[in-house]
Amino acid sequence: MEVKTFGVIGAGQMGNGIAQVAATSGLAVIMNDIKQEFVDRGLANIAKNLQRSVDKGKLAADEKDRILGRITTSVNLADMARADYVVEAASENEAIKFKIFQTLEEVCPPHVILASNTSSIPIGRIASNTRRPDKVIGMHFMNPVPVMKLVEVICGLATSPETLETTLELTRRMDKTPARSNDYPGFIANRILMPMINEAVFCLYHGVGEREDIDTVMKLGMNHPMGPLALADLIGLDTCLAILNTLYQGLGDPKYRPCPLLRQYVEAGWLGRKSGRGFYTY
Repeated sequence: MEVKTFGVIGAGQMGNGIAQVAATSGLAVIMNDIKQEFVDRGLANIAKNLQRSVDKGKLAADEKDRILGRITTSVNLADMARADYVVEAASENEAIKFKIFQTLEEVCPPHVILASNTSSIPIGRIASNTRRPDKVIGMHFMNPVPVMKLVEVICGLATSPETLETTLELTRRMDKTPARSNDYPGFIANRILMPMINEAVFCLYHGVGEREDIDTVMKLGMNHPMGPLALADLIGLDTCLAILNTLYQGLGDPKYRPCPLLRQYVEAGWLGRKSGRGFYTY
C-alpha cells in the first residue's frame, strides 16, 4: 500500500519527533493533540530542531521551510480520515490508547493502518479495540526520534503480512532501521533496558552508590553513552514506571517489580527532564 499522508497522534516529545522524520521523508503529515497549545509547542520544537540543522550546515533553509510546510496540525481525531497510515504516540496508558484506537476505528477508512508507538503494551491487546486487527501494528521509535536509527516493529497475532511489509517500507523511507519483535510485554528494547534502569534505581535506593557514581560506572565501565539514571530522566520516570508495571503484570515475574524509590519520585511529580527534577535537577 502506498502511503502519502501520515497521521501522528500526540505532539509531545515522541510525537513531534515522529512527525519531523515523516515530513523530512516527503510525507504529508497531520500532527494531532488534545489542545492547540500542545500542537503549537510540538511544531515549534520541530522548527527549532530543523533550524539547528540549518545552522550546522546540514540542511538548506528552503528545505526546512518545505518540511514544515508538509505538516498540518489538528485537535480533532476526525482529521485522521485523510491519513493513509496513523501512528499513536500518546501517553503510555492503556485506557488512553484504547480510547484513541476505538475512535480511529470509527473515523479512518477501512484500508488505513493503525500503528502504536507503545513501548510496552502488547499490540494484540490494543488491536482488540478495533475491527481491523490485521491492520494494527507496533511502530516503536526510540528517543530522540530524529537522531536514533532504530524502530521496533511489533506484529500482533492478527497483523497481516501486508501491514508488516508496508510498515517496514515506511520505516526505511524515514531513514530508520527496523528490528522485528514478537508481541510480548516490553518487546525487546524495554524488556532489556528497563530492568537495568530499575536495578540502577535499586542501587541508589539501597545506598550502594551515589547517582553520579552509578551513572559513571555504566558510562566508563560498560561504554554506555549515558548513565541509566540520566537516561531514565530523559525517558520520563512516569514512562519508566508504566513500562515496568506492564512487564511485572504481563509476565508475572518479581524481577520486574518497580523500585519503591521510582514510584515515590513519580508520585512526587519528579518525572525527569520534562518536569525539571528527577534523579537530577534540570
